[in-house]
Amino acid sequence: MQAKCKNIYLVGLMGAGKTTVGRTLAKRLGWQFFDSDHEIAARTGVSIPTIFEIEGEAGFRRRESLMIEELAGLNNIVLATGGGAVLAEHNRECLRRSGLVVYLCASPMQLFERTRHDRNRPLLQVPDPLGRLKELLAERGPLYEELADIVIDGNRGNATSAIQQIMCEMDKRCSH
Repeated sequence: MQAKCKNIYLVGLMGAGKTTVGRTLAKRLGWQFFDSDHEIAARTGVSIPTIFEIEGEAGFRRRESLMIEELAGLNNIVLATGGGAVLAEHNRECLRRSGLVVYLCASPMQLFERTRHDRNRPLLQVPDPLGRLKELLAERGPLYEELADIVIDGNRGNATSAIQQIMCEMDKRCSH
């Protein structure tokens, strides 16, 4: 099997549906599902906002890089990455090298609607969360697009249609 087909990595901003799509996709494939943020929280025993508060974003990003590197060493996994995972070149290279990268994109307004009541989003605990989402998308969007093997427009469909598109692309790319 090609290295690109041994894992699937979901990238995109918070609220794009990475965890929802990832869980169901992993079930369909019979693979293990991981969410890098959930793994970090489980191993440290504290929430992501607490890590941000104690170690700052830089401390969290270091933990995130170590987690991605570890999980990318596995086979037959679907990994929902944190929205900022693409900021580090090391993470992008790790994902690019060891799996199929799927960018779940959505408009800032749709992301805002999905995340506005979630207090576990430290980067959105600001006076203008919609404005912050627009800034994050402007900063990270080009990185997601450059990294992605597959781009799924999350504004159009639901998780089921995203999974169907991913499965179809996997059949095209990985069945040889």
